[in-house]
Amino acid sequence: MAAESSFTRSDMVFDRPARGAWAVLALCFTLALLGRGMGETFTVFLLPISGTFGWARADVISIYALAALSMGLSSPFVGRLFDFSGPRIVYGLGLLLLGTGVSAAAFATSLWQLQLSMGFAVGLGMACLSNVPSSLLLGRWFGTRLPTAMAVVYSANGAGILTLVPLSQILIDHSGWRNSYHLLGGFLLVLLIPLLLLPWRRIARERARAPAKATTTAPADADIEWTLPRAVRHHAFWALFCTFFFTAIGVYSIGAQVVAYLIEAGFPPLQAASAWGLSGVVLVIGMLTVSWLDGLIGRRRAILFSYGLTTLGIAFLWLLGRYPSLWLLGGFLLCFGSTIGSRGPLITAAAINIFHGRRVGTIFGTISIGSGLGAALGAPAGGLLHDWSHSYDPVIAFALVNVLIGMIPFLTVRALRE
Repeated sequence: MAAESSFTRSDMVFDRPARGAWAVLALCFTLALLGRGMGETFTVFLLPISGTFGWARADVISIYALAALSMGLSSPFVGRLFDFSGPRIVYGLGLLLLGTGVSAAAFATSLWQLQLSMGFAVGLGMACLSNVPSSLLLGRWFGTRLPTAMAVVYSANGAGILTLVPLSQILIDHSGWRNSYHLLGGFLLVLLIPLLLLPWRRIARERARAPAKATTTAPADADIEWTLPRAVRHHAFWALFCTFFFTAIGVYSIGAQVVAYLIEAGFPPLQAASAWGLSGVVLVIGMLTVSWLDGLIGRRRAILFSYGLTTLGIAFLWLLGRYPSLWLLGGFLLCFGSTIGSRGPLITAAAINIFHGRRVGTIFGTISIGSGLGAALGAPAGGLLHDWSHSYDPVIAFALVNVLIGMIPFLTVRALRE
């Protein structure tokens, strides 16, 4: 194992995260913001690209779906790479792939070129910059406080929507979508230099005294040395996989078309993009609120509460297509926008607590495939339903059913109910 990925256990018991932990958290947040935020900017590129090439909605959304699929399928390999090579290699590779993919998209003249650049390359870059490596790195610094730290990292998705989505719309309005990709890709590649110069040995070596497994939800399994083959035989593995899978189908079948939906409902393009960008604010609030409820009412009740708000947000979206108003738009953003990823930190903590050990990166990365597969299926399914029906009603109904199915494991699976 590379030296930067090893660590030494401190002789001091940390009652709270060390001072350097907050700097590491800020780094993970920033990288996740760039990764997930750039992925979500595709929602404002969808209509300009469709207008340039005259492609059907489902064809364009296939680019977004391929990015989600690449991100999900590569997650276990990212976890394994982190286990053996450390964060410097993982994060550097992620930023390189992200910047190269976005830059190459500016030269695309056919669908397969955009699928390769904005789909495959960007998806791999997002996997290297987001939740799997962040959870493994922050687990070394925060120990039992990992759920709160991961709530901050997951909220980077919302912060990315808040900042990069409106910024992308402004760039498109002034320079067109190709020049916008040139500018965004070049910016990402320039950031690679300071990233590689960071003190990665120090960043990778710290370790909190109380590891996350101290709060495991399965005390009888506390001494098991988990491997991937052993984990896949455990019912909690597939319960978490299914939760990620069906919830992602529901969320991404809507999320990929939100800006287009608002524009077709009568909102100006910049206002639609800015409104969806504001979901980044409420997402941060939602993340921290659900994590706070975890300690107040318990993990299961907090997660079920978030699912209830997501369901209510989908209902607001359906009403918005019939009665466009700022009130309904606000209700949708507050309920749906604040909870689209709010369950992630708690599910991440549950997975790491149960499947602790040296192979936790590989195991959690494999569970995360469910999210990637769900997003890859949900986004094009939503596009196909829209193309088939020329309406968003089947898309919304499809999303609602899958969100409700994603909630079921927390009602029925013992390891997730405790």
